[in-house]
Amino acid sequence: MDIFERITKNRGPIGQYQKAGHGYFAFPKLEGEISAHMKFRGKEVLTWSLNNYLGLANHPEVRKIDAAAAAEYGMAYPMGARMMSGQTRKHEELERELASFVQKEDAFLLNYGYQGMASIIDAVTTRNDVIVYDSESHACILDGMRMSLAKRYVFPHNNMENLEKQLERATKRADQQGGGVLVISEGVFGMAGDLGNLKAICELKDKFNFRLLVDDAHGFGTMGATGMGTGEHFGIQDKIDLYFSTFAKAMAGIGGFVASNTDVVDYLRYNMRSQTYAKSLPMPMVIGALKRLEMLKSMPVLRKNLWNVVNALQSGLKEAGFNIGATESPVTPVYMAGGIIEATNLILDLRENYNIFCSVVIYPVVPKGDILLRLIPTSTHNLEDVQDTIFAFTECRTKLEAGEYKSDTFSDISALRV
Repeated sequence: MDIFERITKNRGPIGQYQKAGHGYFAFPKLEGEISAHMKFRGKEVLTWSLNNYLGLANHPEVRKIDAAAAAEYGMAYPMGARMMSGQTRKHEELERELASFVQKEDAFLLNYGYQGMASIIDAVTTRNDVIVYDSESHACILDGMRMSLAKRYVFPHNNMENLEKQLERATKRADQQGGGVLVISEGVFGMAGDLGNLKAICELKDKFNFRLLVDDAHGFGTMGATGMGTGEHFGIQDKIDLYFSTFAKAMAGIGGFVASNTDVVDYLRYNMRSQTYAKSLPMPMVIGALKRLEMLKSMPVLRKNLWNVVNALQSGLKEAGFNIGATESPVTPVYMAGGIIEATNLILDLRENYNIFCSVVIYPVVPKGDILLRLIPTSTHNLEDVQDTIFAFTECRTKLEAGEYKSDTFSDISALRV
């Protein structure tokens, strides 16, 4: 079969909805200043879909630094990969600051979080090694394992009893092959908001010889007494061997980093293909990240405001009888029952009649018959936003349970595209 013919016939698990959802459910256009209130299709909506946890994306101090750096350096400098011609003192300074903040010996700055994580796994493992990972791991982790030649075993999400069994298998295989074992988990799982059981994982180090890689994209800046992340929250930051995070969440930027001991970071600098063969992070992004990190550390009020909103939203939803799962982080899932038609009409109602914009997740990401509405609180939201949302969700739930969303009358949204 011709490759293009196959693509045309099989659009993929999400792409199959392209004709019905493009421009509205997928690839929607939010416009205006990045904040809790933006414009969607020409009208103001209360948005819960941006990972701008600390409100730094449009903070006046950040905007000022970003503009000044862009004016001084442009968006091209430095040119080339860092190993060849893209190194600067500012890149090194940011690495030092990040390493110090997360209490590691050194850090390596990454162009993008997603490709960075995938490349870390590829770089640190060989065909003789074994990876043991949580079943709910992010796509970047799965892609990294596909690149790696290491054998891999999966344990059911946060199931420590099964993890121990997988470690027994992995240890035996690694010993036979002359390799090692790498365990991978997330600090905060970005869909459900629950935390990786990092403390229990670290306790297994007393019994098994393995290294721990933690993806803390949603934990960095939001979790822990100082915002250091989920390791700080559990008091086990020193037990995390490879600590990774991205700038795309609390730092409201582009890029990421991995932190570890000096020898490991030096190895990654010279062996991560995604960095060796890719252009260095532009100077305005680096200077902007330095400013964001400084504010993250020196302005705890940003994190306090975030958690005030988080606590109000999550407690209010639970009091109203909503199922928000086991979240312990700002990520706030709301679970309802229904199929694709109900999900479609529910979101249409929320956006068109209540002016509330949030992300909806359906099968195959969640089981058939489930609807997941994913809310991301930020420090730019307020308590009025919370009350408006709970009111709207309550009314929509009543309609859902009464069967008002079963009609497919509005399932074709082509007329709503702009």
